[in-house]
Amino acid sequence: MLNSKTYSFSFLVLLTILIICFFTNISLGSVYIPFKDVFNSLIGSTTEQETWLHIIQNYRLPKALTAILVGSGLGISGLLMQTLFRNPLAGPFVLGISSGASLGVALVILGSSVFGGVFMAFLISKWSIVIAASLGSFLVLLAVLMVSIKVRDTMAILIIGLMFASITAAIVSVLSYFGSAQQLQQYIFWGFGSLGNLSWDELFVFFIIYCLGIIISLASVKSLNTLLLGENYAKSLGLNIKRSRLAIIISTSLLAGTITAFTGPIAFIGLAIPHLTRQIFNTSNHKILLPAVFLLGAIVMLICDSIAQVPNSDYTLPINAITSLVGAPVVIWLLVRKRKMVF
Repeated sequence: MLNSKTYSFSFLVLLTILIICFFTNISLGSVYIPFKDVFNSLIGSTTEQETWLHIIQNYRLPKALTAILVGSGLGISGLLMQTLFRNPLAGPFVLGISSGASLGVALVILGSSVFGGVFMAFLISKWSIVIAASLGSFLVLLAVLMVSIKVRDTMAILIIGLMFASITAAIVSVLSYFGSAQQLQQYIFWGFGSLGNLSWDELFVFFIIYCLGIIISLASVKSLNTLLLGENYAKSLGLNIKRSRLAIIISTSLLAGTITAFTGPIAFIGLAIPHLTRQIFNTSNHKILLPAVFLLGAIVMLICDSIAQVPNSDYTLPINAITSLVGAPVVIWLLVRKRKMVF
Protein backbone atom coordinates (compact mmCIF):
# COMPACT_ATOMS: atom_id res chain seq x y z
CA MET A 1 0.00 0.00 0.00
CA LEU A 2 1.42 3.36 -1.03
CA ASN A 3 1.48 6.36 1.30
CA SER A 4 -0.09 9.74 0.60
CA LYS A 5 3.17 11.32 -0.61
CA THR A 6 3.71 8.51 -3.09
CA TYR A 7 0.13 8.88 -4.34
CA SER A 8 0.62 12.62 -4.79
CA PHE A 9 3.84 12.05 -6.71
CA SER A 10 2.17 9.40 -8.90
CA PHE A 11 -0.72 11.75 -9.70
CA LEU A 12 1.75 14.53 -10.55
CA VAL A 13 3.63 12.20 -12.92
CA LEU A 14 0.40 11.10 -14.62
CA LEU A 15 -0.76 14.70 -14.98
CA THR A 16 2.58 15.68 -16.54
CA ILE A 17 2.39 12.75 -18.98
CA LEU A 18 -1.20 13.72 -19.84
CA ILE A 19 -0.15 17.28 -20.72
CA ILE A 20 2.75 16.01 -22.85
CA CYS A 21 0.49 13.52 -24.66
CA PHE A 22 -2.12 16.25 -25.20
CA PHE A 23 0.29 18.63 -26.93
CA THR A 24 1.94 15.78 -28.85
CA ASN A 25 -1.44 14.59 -30.11
CA ILE A 26 -2.35 18.06 -31.38
CA SER A 27 1.00 18.47 -33.12
CA LEU A 28 0.62 15.24 -35.13
CA GLY A 29 -1.35 14.94 -38.34
CA SER A 30 -1.25 14.91 -42.12
CA VAL A 31 -0.13 18.55 -42.09
CA TYR A 32 3.11 19.29 -40.27
CA ILE A 33 2.74 22.15 -37.78
CA PRO A 34 5.72 23.25 -35.64
CA PHE A 35 5.24 22.68 -31.92
CA LYS A 36 5.74 26.41 -31.27
CA ASP A 37 2.78 27.29 -33.49
CA VAL A 38 0.67 24.62 -31.80
CA PHE A 39 1.38 26.16 -28.40
CA ASN A 40 0.79 29.70 -29.66
CA SER A 41 -2.57 28.79 -31.18
CA LEU A 42 -3.73 27.20 -27.91
CA ILE A 43 -2.89 30.29 -25.85
CA GLY A 44 -4.58 32.61 -28.34
CA SER A 45 -1.51 33.97 -30.14
CA THR A 46 -1.27 34.22 -33.91
CA THR A 47 0.54 31.63 -36.01
CA GLU A 48 2.52 32.03 -39.20
CA GLN A 49 -0.31 30.58 -41.27
CA GLU A 50 -4.04 31.03 -40.70
CA THR A 51 -4.60 27.55 -42.14
CA TRP A 52 -2.67 26.05 -39.24
CA LEU A 53 -4.83 27.93 -36.77
CA HIS A 54 -7.99 26.63 -38.45
CA ILE A 55 -6.71 23.03 -38.43
CA ILE A 56 -5.74 23.18 -34.75
CA GLN A 57 -8.82 24.94 -33.39
CA ASN A 58 -11.47 23.23 -35.50
CA TYR A 59 -10.09 19.72 -35.91
CA ARG A 60 -7.12 18.71 -33.77
CA LEU A 61 -8.12 20.42 -30.51
CA PRO A 62 -11.69 19.00 -30.47
CA LYS A 63 -10.26 15.58 -31.37
CA ALA A 64 -7.74 15.68 -28.50
CA LEU A 65 -10.41 16.82 -26.02
CA THR A 66 -12.70 14.04 -27.28
CA ALA A 67 -9.90 11.51 -26.68
CA ILE A 68 -9.58 12.69 -23.07
CA LEU A 69 -13.32 12.43 -22.47
CA VAL A 70 -13.57 9.02 -24.16
CA GLY A 71 -10.54 7.48 -22.42
CA SER A 72 -11.44 8.74 -18.96
CA GLY A 73 -15.16 7.99 -19.37
CA LEU A 74 -14.64 4.41 -20.56
CA GLY A 75 -12.02 3.79 -17.89
CA ILE A 76 -14.29 5.01 -15.08
CA SER A 77 -17.35 3.15 -16.36
CA GLY A 78 -15.25 -0.02 -16.62
CA LEU A 79 -14.08 0.44 -13.03
CA LEU A 80 -17.67 0.87 -11.86
CA MET A 81 -18.79 -2.32 -13.60
CA GLN A 82 -15.87 -4.38 -12.32
CA THR A 83 -16.58 -3.26 -8.77
CA LEU A 84 -20.36 -3.72 -9.00
CA PHE A 85 -20.12 -7.24 -10.45
CA ARG A 86 -16.83 -8.11 -8.69
CA ASN A 87 -15.68 -9.49 -12.02
CA PRO A 88 -12.26 -8.59 -13.51
CA LEU A 89 -13.58 -9.21 -17.04
CA ALA A 90 -16.55 -6.85 -16.72
CA GLY A 91 -16.39 -3.78 -18.95
CA PRO A 92 -18.49 -0.69 -19.61
CA PHE A 93 -20.59 -2.49 -22.23
CA VAL A 94 -21.62 -5.60 -20.26
CA LEU A 95 -25.11 -4.16 -19.75
CA GLY A 96 -25.76 -4.13 -23.49
CA ILE A 97 -25.43 -0.33 -23.79
CA SER A 98 -23.10 -0.54 -26.79
CA SER A 99 -25.33 -3.15 -28.44
CA GLY A 100 -28.35 -0.88 -27.99
CA ALA A 101 -26.47 1.98 -29.64
CA SER A 102 -25.40 -0.33 -32.48
CA LEU A 103 -29.01 -1.37 -32.99
CA GLY A 104 -30.15 2.26 -33.18
CA VAL A 105 -27.48 3.06 -35.77
CA ALA A 106 -28.28 -0.12 -37.73
CA LEU A 107 -31.97 0.84 -37.86
CA VAL A 108 -31.04 4.21 -39.36
CA ILE A 109 -28.35 3.05 -41.79
CA LEU A 110 -29.67 -0.39 -42.72
CA GLY A 111 -33.37 0.10 -41.96
CA SER A 112 -34.22 1.76 -45.25
CA SER A 113 -33.83 -1.58 -47.01
CA VAL A 114 -36.51 -3.08 -44.77
CA PHE A 115 -38.76 -0.18 -43.80
CA GLY A 116 -38.57 2.11 -46.80
CA GLY A 117 -37.71 5.76 -47.26
CA VAL A 118 -38.61 7.05 -43.78
CA PHE A 119 -35.17 6.15 -42.46
CA MET A 120 -33.47 7.61 -45.52
CA ALA A 121 -35.12 10.93 -44.81
CA PHE A 122 -33.90 10.74 -41.23
CA LEU A 123 -30.36 10.10 -42.45
CA ILE A 124 -30.18 13.60 -43.91
CA SER A 125 -29.92 15.06 -40.40
CA LYS A 126 -26.38 15.67 -39.11
CA TRP A 127 -27.38 14.40 -35.70
CA SER A 128 -29.16 11.29 -37.00
CA ILE A 129 -26.50 8.77 -35.98
CA VAL A 130 -26.02 10.36 -32.54
CA ILE A 131 -29.77 10.48 -31.86
CA ALA A 132 -30.29 6.91 -33.07
CA ALA A 133 -27.41 5.56 -30.97
CA SER A 134 -28.60 7.51 -27.92
CA LEU A 135 -32.16 6.21 -28.26
CA GLY A 136 -30.89 2.63 -28.66
CA SER A 137 -28.71 2.95 -25.56
CA PHE A 138 -31.54 4.57 -23.60
CA LEU A 139 -34.02 1.79 -24.42
CA VAL A 140 -31.57 -0.90 -23.31
CA LEU A 141 -30.78 1.14 -20.19
CA LEU A 142 -34.49 1.44 -19.41
CA ALA A 143 -34.91 -2.33 -19.71
CA VAL A 144 -31.87 -2.98 -17.49
CA LEU A 145 -33.11 -0.50 -14.88
CA MET A 146 -36.51 -2.17 -14.76
CA VAL A 147 -34.81 -5.51 -14.26
CA SER A 148 -32.43 -4.15 -11.60
CA ILE A 149 -35.38 -2.93 -9.52
CA LYS A 150 -37.00 -6.38 -9.44
CA VAL A 151 -33.90 -8.60 -9.40
CA ARG A 152 -31.91 -8.91 -6.19
CA ASP A 153 -28.94 -10.83 -7.55
CA THR A 154 -26.32 -8.57 -9.15
CA MET A 155 -24.94 -11.40 -11.31
CA ALA A 156 -28.42 -11.93 -12.75
CA ILE A 157 -28.32 -8.35 -14.03
CA LEU A 158 -25.00 -9.12 -15.74
CA ILE A 159 -26.45 -12.18 -17.47
CA ILE A 160 -29.60 -10.28 -18.50
CA GLY A 161 -27.41 -7.50 -19.95
CA LEU A 162 -25.56 -10.09 -22.03
CA MET A 163 -28.90 -11.49 -23.23
CA PHE A 164 -30.02 -8.02 -24.32
CA ALA A 165 -26.75 -7.75 -26.24
CA SER A 166 -27.45 -11.06 -27.97
CA ILE A 167 -30.98 -9.99 -28.94
CA THR A 168 -29.82 -6.67 -30.41
CA ALA A 169 -26.96 -8.42 -32.24
CA ALA A 170 -29.47 -10.81 -33.81
CA ILE A 171 -31.65 -7.93 -35.01
CA VAL A 172 -28.58 -6.17 -36.46
CA SER A 173 -27.67 -9.39 -38.30
CA VAL A 174 -31.14 -9.53 -39.89
CA LEU A 175 -30.89 -5.87 -40.95
CA SER A 176 -27.40 -6.48 -42.34
CA TYR A 177 -28.70 -9.38 -44.43
CA PHE A 178 -31.13 -7.07 -46.23
CA GLY A 179 -28.77 -4.09 -46.41
CA SER A 180 -27.02 -2.96 -49.57
CA ALA A 181 -23.24 -2.97 -49.96
CA GLN A 182 -23.10 0.81 -49.50
CA GLN A 183 -25.17 0.67 -46.31
CA LEU A 184 -23.10 -2.16 -44.90
CA GLN A 185 -19.93 -0.20 -45.61
CA GLN A 186 -21.32 2.86 -43.82
CA TYR A 187 -22.30 0.77 -40.81
CA ILE A 188 -18.90 -0.94 -40.69
CA PHE A 189 -17.14 2.43 -40.82
CA TRP A 190 -19.24 3.59 -37.85
CA GLY A 191 -18.14 0.45 -35.99
CA PHE A 192 -14.49 1.40 -36.51
CA GLY A 193 -14.97 4.34 -34.14
CA SER A 194 -13.79 7.89 -34.72
CA LEU A 195 -12.67 10.76 -32.49
CA GLY A 196 -12.35 13.38 -35.20
CA ASN A 197 -15.92 13.90 -36.37
CA LEU A 198 -17.22 16.08 -33.54
CA SER A 199 -17.90 19.78 -33.96
CA TRP A 200 -17.67 22.17 -31.02
CA ASP A 201 -21.48 22.07 -30.63
CA GLU A 202 -21.51 18.28 -30.49
CA LEU A 203 -18.55 18.27 -28.11
CA PHE A 204 -20.40 20.67 -25.79
CA VAL A 205 -23.44 18.36 -25.60
CA PHE A 206 -21.11 15.40 -25.10
CA PHE A 207 -19.30 17.20 -22.27
CA ILE A 208 -22.50 18.08 -20.37
CA ILE A 209 -23.75 14.47 -20.33
CA TYR A 210 -20.23 13.26 -19.52
CA CYS A 211 -20.04 15.59 -16.50
CA LEU A 212 -23.37 14.28 -15.23
CA GLY A 213 -22.05 10.71 -15.37
CA ILE A 214 -18.82 11.72 -13.61
CA ILE A 215 -20.71 13.54 -10.83
CA ILE A 216 -22.84 10.45 -10.14
CA SER A 217 -19.74 8.23 -10.08
CA LEU A 218 -17.99 10.55 -7.62
CA ALA A 219 -21.08 10.52 -5.41
CA SER A 220 -20.92 6.70 -5.45
CA VAL A 221 -17.35 6.41 -4.10
CA LYS A 222 -18.44 5.42 -0.60
CA SER A 223 -20.90 2.86 -1.98
CA LEU A 224 -18.22 1.40 -4.26
CA ASN A 225 -15.78 0.95 -1.38
CA THR A 226 -18.49 -0.66 0.72
CA LEU A 227 -19.51 -3.06 -2.07
CA LEU A 228 -15.96 -4.44 -2.11
CA LEU A 229 -16.78 -6.09 1.22
CA GLY A 230 -19.65 -8.04 -0.35
CA GLU A 231 -23.34 -7.21 -0.65
CA ASN A 232 -24.37 -8.97 2.57
CA TYR A 233 -21.77 -7.15 4.65
CA ALA A 234 -22.61 -3.88 2.86
CA LYS A 235 -26.25 -4.32 3.88
CA SER A 236 -25.20 -4.84 7.49
CA LEU A 237 -23.39 -1.50 7.33
CA GLY A 238 -26.62 0.19 6.25
CA LEU A 239 -25.92 0.52 2.51
CA ASN A 240 -29.02 0.64 0.32
CA ILE A 241 -27.96 -1.92 -2.29
CA LYS A 242 -30.70 -1.20 -4.83
CA ARG A 243 -30.21 2.56 -4.75
CA SER A 244 -26.41 2.26 -4.95
CA ARG A 245 -26.66 -0.27 -7.79
CA LEU A 246 -29.08 2.02 -9.64
CA ALA A 247 -26.73 5.02 -9.33
CA ILE A 248 -23.76 3.00 -10.59
CA ILE A 249 -25.72 1.62 -13.57
CA ILE A 250 -27.00 5.10 -14.49
CA SER A 251 -23.50 6.60 -14.27
CA THR A 252 -22.03 3.83 -16.43
CA SER A 253 -24.85 4.10 -18.96
CA LEU A 254 -24.49 7.88 -19.27
CA LEU A 255 -20.74 7.60 -19.85
CA ALA A 256 -20.61 4.49 -22.06
CA GLY A 257 -23.83 5.28 -23.94
CA THR A 258 -22.83 8.86 -24.73
CA ILE A 259 -19.34 7.86 -25.80
CA THR A 260 -20.70 5.18 -28.13
CA ALA A 261 -23.30 7.56 -29.55
CA PHE A 262 -20.77 10.26 -30.43
CA THR A 263 -17.66 8.25 -31.30
CA GLY A 264 -18.83 4.69 -32.03
CA PRO A 265 -17.91 1.55 -30.09
CA ILE A 266 -14.36 1.65 -28.71
CA ALA A 267 -13.03 -1.60 -27.28
CA PHE A 268 -10.75 -2.65 -24.42
CA ILE A 269 -10.12 0.79 -22.85
CA GLY A 270 -12.82 0.24 -20.24
CA LEU A 271 -11.59 -3.27 -19.56
CA ALA A 272 -7.82 -2.72 -19.44
CA ILE A 273 -7.43 0.71 -17.80
CA PRO A 274 -8.87 -0.22 -14.35
CA HIS A 275 -6.50 -3.21 -14.15
CA LEU A 276 -3.49 -1.12 -15.16
CA THR A 277 -4.43 1.47 -12.54
CA ARG A 278 -4.69 -1.16 -9.79
CA GLN A 279 -1.27 -2.52 -10.76
CA ILE A 280 0.30 0.96 -10.56
CA PHE A 281 -1.38 2.21 -7.38
CA ASN A 282 -1.91 -1.15 -5.62
CA THR A 283 -5.10 -0.07 -3.87
CA SER A 284 -8.81 -0.79 -3.92
CA ASN A 285 -9.80 2.62 -2.54
CA HIS A 286 -12.00 4.30 -5.12
CA LYS A 287 -11.05 7.75 -3.82
CA ILE A 288 -7.65 6.99 -5.35
CA LEU A 289 -8.76 4.77 -8.23
CA LEU A 290 -11.33 7.12 -9.79
CA PRO A 291 -8.98 10.09 -10.43
CA ALA A 292 -6.15 7.70 -11.34
CA VAL A 293 -8.33 5.89 -13.90
CA PHE A 294 -9.40 9.28 -15.28
CA LEU A 295 -5.77 10.32 -15.91
CA LEU A 296 -4.52 6.95 -17.16
CA GLY A 297 -7.54 6.42 -19.43
CA ALA A 298 -7.06 9.85 -21.00
CA ILE A 299 -3.33 9.21 -21.49
CA VAL A 300 -3.81 5.82 -23.15
CA MET A 301 -6.56 7.16 -25.42
CA LEU A 302 -4.38 10.08 -26.53
CA ILE A 303 -1.52 7.67 -27.26
CA CYS A 304 -3.82 5.37 -29.25
CA ASP A 305 -5.16 8.31 -31.24
CA SER A 306 -1.62 9.53 -31.93
CA ILE A 307 -0.75 6.06 -33.26
CA ALA A 308 -3.95 5.96 -35.34
CA GLN A 309 -3.11 9.30 -36.94
CA VAL A 310 -0.10 8.23 -38.99
CA PRO A 311 2.32 11.21 -38.84
CA ASN A 312 2.81 13.13 -42.08
CA SER A 313 0.27 10.91 -43.85
CA ASP A 314 -3.30 11.23 -45.07
CA TYR A 315 -4.15 7.83 -43.59
CA THR A 316 -6.00 7.51 -40.29
CA LEU A 317 -6.24 4.00 -38.85
CA PRO A 318 -9.48 2.88 -37.13
CA ILE A 319 -9.24 3.91 -33.47
CA ASN A 320 -11.14 0.79 -32.42
CA ALA A 321 -8.45 -1.40 -33.97
CA ILE A 322 -5.65 0.50 -32.22
CA THR A 323 -7.28 0.31 -28.78
CA SER A 324 -7.80 -3.43 -29.26
CA LEU A 325 -4.16 -3.92 -30.26
CA VAL A 326 -3.10 -2.04 -27.13
CA GLY A 327 -5.73 -3.34 -24.71
CA ALA A 328 -5.80 -7.05 -25.57
CA PRO A 329 -2.07 -7.66 -24.82
CA VAL A 330 -2.54 -5.85 -21.49
CA VAL A 331 -5.35 -8.19 -20.46
CA ILE A 332 -3.33 -11.23 -21.63
CA TRP A 333 -0.30 -9.98 -19.68
CA LEU A 334 -2.37 -9.59 -16.54
CA LEU A 335 -3.77 -13.12 -16.85
CA VAL A 336 -0.35 -14.65 -17.60
CA ARG A 337 1.16 -12.98 -14.55
CA LYS A 338 -1.61 -14.62 -12.49
CA ARG A 339 -1.41 -11.80 -10.04
CA LYS A 340 -4.47 -11.57 -7.83
CA MET A 341 -6.70 -8.71 -8.88
CA VAL A 342 -7.44 -6.14 -6.22
CA PHE A 343 -11.21 -5.94 -5.56
